[in-house]
Amino acid sequence: MSERAERPDKKIDRKQTVRRETSSSRLDQPRELRRRFLSWPGVDAERFGVLSERFARFMGTPAFLLYMTVFVALWLAWNTFMPEAAQFDPRALNYTLLTLILSLQASYAAPLILLAQNRQDDRDRVALEQDRGRDERNLADTEFLTREVASLRLALRDTATRDFVRSELRNLLEEMEERGILGQPTESEQKPRKKKDKPQRSESGTAALG
Repeated sequence: MSERAERPDKKIDRKQTVRRETSSSRLDQPRELRRRFLSWPGVDAERFGVLSERFARFMGTPAFLLYMTVFVALWLAWNTFMPEAAQFDPRALNYTLLTLILSLQASYAAPLILLAQNRQDDRDRVALEQDRGRDERNLADTEFLTREVASLRLALRDTATRDFVRSELRNLLEEMEERGILGQPTESEQKPRKKKDKPQRSESGTAALG
C-alpha cells in the first residue's frame, strides 16, 4: 500500500516539473517573477561611465600629480618630524596607512581607466563606421559623376559645332567656285545694299493698297 501511495506523488512531481520546463521554455508566456532576498540598487551604466571618464581625465592632468605630490609630502613630513604622540602613521611602521591608501587608489583607478578606455574605443569604432559609410557614399557619387561626364563627352563628339558648320560651308563654297557652278560676284553685288530701299518699298506698298 505504501508503494502505491508513493507512485501518484512521483507522477504529480514529474508533471509539475514538466509544466515548469515548458512554461520557462515557451516564448508566448511571461516568465515567473522570482523573489530575491537581497535587492541590489540599480546603477546607471551611462552615468557611471561618464564619471569614470572624468576621473580618468583628471588623473592624467598635471594638477592631479601636483596635488598627489603635495599630499604625500605633507603626510611623510607630519609622520616623520612631528612628535610620536601626534603621529598617526609612524615611521617605525614604515608608513603602513599611506601604503594601504596608495594601493587602494591604484586598485580602483585601474578598472576605472580601463572602463573609460573601452568607452573611447566604442566611440572611435562608431566614428570609424560613420566615416567609412560617408567615404563609400562620396566614392559612389564621384563614380556616378565621372560616368555622366564621360557620357556627355561621347554625346558631344557626334554633335556639330558652329565652327565646324562654318568650315564645312566655306569648303563647299570654295569647291563650287572652282567648278564654276557658282559665278564670281560682280562689283554691284559686292557693294552692300543701302537701307533707303526699305521705306521706298513701304511707300509703294501703301500706294498699291490705296
